[in-house]
Amino acid sequence: MLKTFRGSFMLLLAALIWGTAFVAQSKGMDYVEPFTYNAVRTLLGGVILMPIVYLFGRKGHKSAKAYSSKISLLGGICCGLVLFAASSFQQYGIAFTSAGKAGFITALYVVIVPIIGIVTGRRPNIMIWICVCIAVLGFYLLCIEEGFVLSKGDLFVLICAFFYSVHIIFIDHFNSNGADPVKMSCIQFFTAGTIMLICMFIFEEPALKSVFDAKYTILYTGIMSCGVAYTLQIIGQKYTEPAAATLIMSLESVFAALAGWIILNEHMNLKEFAGCSLVFAAVVLSQLDIGSKKQISLNKKGNT
Repeated sequence: MLKTFRGSFMLLLAALIWGTAFVAQSKGMDYVEPFTYNAVRTLLGGVILMPIVYLFGRKGHKSAKAYSSKISLLGGICCGLVLFAASSFQQYGIAFTSAGKAGFITALYVVIVPIIGIVTGRRPNIMIWICVCIAVLGFYLLCIEEGFVLSKGDLFVLICAFFYSVHIIFIDHFNSNGADPVKMSCIQFFTAGTIMLICMFIFEEPALKSVFDAKYTILYTGIMSCGVAYTLQIIGQKYTEPAAATLIMSLESVFAALAGWIILNEHMNLKEFAGCSLVFAAVVLSQLDIGSKKQISLNKKGNT
C-alpha cells in the first residue's frame, strides 16, 4: 500500500512539473524553433542524470546488482525512440490545430493505454473505465471551445497520443523486466535528443544567441520537465498499473491550465473549471478504487 501511494505521488509530482513547464515552453518558443528547443532541453535532461547514474552504478552500491544493464540500455533506446516520435508528431500537429484541441487529443492516451492493456493481457477493471470516461468528459470541457472537426493537425496529434501510450506501456514492460529507472531515463534522453539534434540541423537554422535568450525556459524544462519529471514517471510506474498511471499523469493538462491562469493571467471560465474538477475527481476515484482493492487483499491474507 505504501509503495502504491509513493508511486502515485511521484506520478502526481511529474504531472505538476509537466503542467507548469507548458508556461516555460510557450515562452521558449518566442526565441527558438521546436527541434532546437526540444533537442537542447532533452540532451540537458540526460546530462543532469549522468552523475546520478554514476553514483548509483558504483561498485558495491546496493542498487548496482538489482537491475539489468542490458535491459536498461534496450529500454532506454526503445523509450527514447518513442519519445522522439511522440514529441515530434505533437509539435508538428500543433502547427495545424488549436492548442485546446491538441491538449484534448493528446490526453486521449487515458483511453488508448487501457485499450492496449486489453491486447497485452492487462485488462483494467470497470472502475478504471468509468474514471477514464469521466476524465475524457473533463478534458473536453477544459480544452474544446469551438466545434470539433478533425483536421490534418488533429490526426498528427492523435498519432502523438498513441506514441505516448506506447511510451507508458514500454516503461511498464522494461520496469517489470529489471531495468534501472534512472539509467533507462538517462539513455532515453540521449536517444531522443540525438535524433532531435539531427533534425534540428536538417530542418531548422539554430543560432547560439537564440538558445542563450531562451536559457531560463530551457534550464527549467531540461532539468525539471526532462531530468526530474520523466525519471519520476519511470520510478512511479514501477508501483502503479499503466491504466491508473495514465489517469494521474493526465493531470498535466489540468495543471497546465491552472498555471496559465495563475502565472500568465489567462482566462478560465466556469466550463473549464468544471472540466478540471471532473479530471481531478476521476483520478481520486481511481486511487480510492485501487486502495480499497489493496485493503481487501490484505484482509484476505490476514484471515487465512
